[in-house]
Amino acid sequence: MKPPVALVTGAGSGIGKATAFALARDGYKIGALGHTQEEISSTVDEVLANGGEAVSLLADISDERQMAAAVKQLTQQYGRLDAVVANAGINGVWAPIDDLKLAEWNHTISINLTGTFLTIRATVPELKRFGGGSIIVVSSINGTRTFTTPGATAYSVTKAGQVAMVQQLALELARHHIRINAVCPGEIETNIEANTSLRKEGETAIPVVWPEGQVPITGGQPGRSEDVADVIVFLASDRSRHITGSPIWVDGGQGLLR
Repeated sequence: MKPPVALVTGAGSGIGKATAFALARDGYKIGALGHTQEEISSTVDEVLANGGEAVSLLADISDERQMAAAVKQLTQQYGRLDAVVANAGINGVWAPIDDLKLAEWNHTISINLTGTFLTIRATVPELKRFGGGSIIVVSSINGTRTFTTPGATAYSVTKAGQVAMVQQLALELARHHIRINAVCPGEIETNIEANTSLRKEGETAIPVVWPEGQVPITGGQPGRSEDVADVIVFLASDRSRHITGSPIWVDGGQGLLR
């Protein structure tokens, strides 16, 4: 039997990079997709150095043609597709609703929500062609379990939309033996803050005093990218064969406090 193949978007850093490594250790060939060649090449090089197989796919997930070309490149190189991890995203601009510009709103929607749609739309025909598979969408506790992040309206809407997309598609895709689930991380040590612009926080912050440490299970410390990656590997595998349409919160209990 040929090794399974996984596409991981946003594979150049954080959760995406950890997921690429974790899937490679589990025997997957990796399509590492991102919009920055240097980061993607670094991920691929590390997978190869550890005895895995990976290919670099340069694409903007919000660009229909680029995504179609990337998926075609992956399936032509490895001959199949078994798992899709729609991880790429940004925090975008967090600002009061009357200060949030339409262009800022559109940018967050385009990357996080339209990008997820295009990733799924480009890969579903390939999953069908190879007899099924698993799709994992990386959402967030924001918009699904908590709503207290100052000014994160656009971001929270995209994260809620991703879970709705997962639940809507679970029944549609089941007849094709394609499972689709969402992981919803809480505070995780990644560099997504580089894609965050926080403006006028004082106008939107909610004055609440949290219990000591926002992540109970780790004594307040953020989770690691690997904590999310391990859940994604489980959802990609046959070990989760009876799970579809489900959001799974990977937040150490943080969302229950907030």
